[in-house]
This record gives sequence, C-alpha cells and structure tokens, in this order.
Amino acid sequence: MGSSLTTLCYIEHDNKYLMMHRVKKEKDVNKDKWVGVGGHFNEDETPEECLLREVKEETGLTLKTWSFRGVVTFLSDRWQTEYMFLYVATDYEGELVECNEGVLEWVEKSEVLKLPIWKGDKIFLKLLEDSQEFFSLKLRYVGDELVEAVLNGNALSTDI
Repeated sequence: MGSSLTTLCYIEHDNKYLMMHRVKKEKDVNKDKWVGVGGHFNEDETPEECLLREVKEETGLTLKTWSFRGVVTFLSDRWQTEYMFLYVATDYEGELVECNEGVLEWVEKSEVLKLPIWKGDKIFLKLLEDSQEFFSLKLRYVGDELVEAVLNGNALSTDI
C-alpha cells in the first residue's frame, strides 16, 4: 500500500491551541474529529516547506518560528502507513481565514483532551506538554481503535 508523509502543527497562543473541527468534507478519515493543522507533502517538499504551506493554506497564518517535536508513525488496517512530522509553533503573523476542511477554533489546552480526538492524539498531546524531548511514537489502529502505542521503542498503555 505504500506510505504517506504529512505534517501536523499545534499553533499555540494564550495557553490555547488552534484546533480544526473536521466537519466540512464527507470523505475524511478525520470526520467530526478535532485535529491540529497540517497535511500531506507535495512532491520534493521538505517537512518545513510542507508545514509552512499547509498552515498558510488552512489558516491564513504565516509561521515565524516553530519547533520540530517528533515523528509519529501511524499503522492501520484501513489506510496506508503514515509518517507524520509533528510541530508546535508560537510565533506567527497574519489573520485567520475560513478553511474549507473544517472549522478553526482556539481551544484552551486544558480542554483539548476532552474533545472528540483520536486516542493516539491524546498521547502525543500529553508528550508535547510533559516533555521537551524529541520523540518517535508508533500508533497502530484496527479500525478506529488504538491497539498499540510505542514511544521511543518502548510499549505504552493504550488505556487513556
């Protein structure tokens, strides 16, 4: 099935993350879920080029600084393997625009885990908050269920 390369960014401001509620596309693996902003690499793009382009396309914002925090490998029985480059950004310019993929909303960081988000996303959101270390996270799904999580080669509990 091959694999895909993506970026995901959590833009932070006033202790809030910019989240996207994916409600606008019918055929969307993330339908009705809340996610950060990002997307698939174009041919010959670097992770940073993809990050900047996707953030600009989805939000209208131009990132000025960002931190590369980890790589997440998604395995699934339903879609091809995905390698996601995970970023956090706090410095940007521009004004938010409407996005054709979902509704953008600033959400208190303390509230994000209560939203309908993927179980694996809860793991890496906690890692972003609890640790400054760069990490490699493997998440394996069967259907919508997270069945395996491995952080830097060590198994984690999937009970979150």
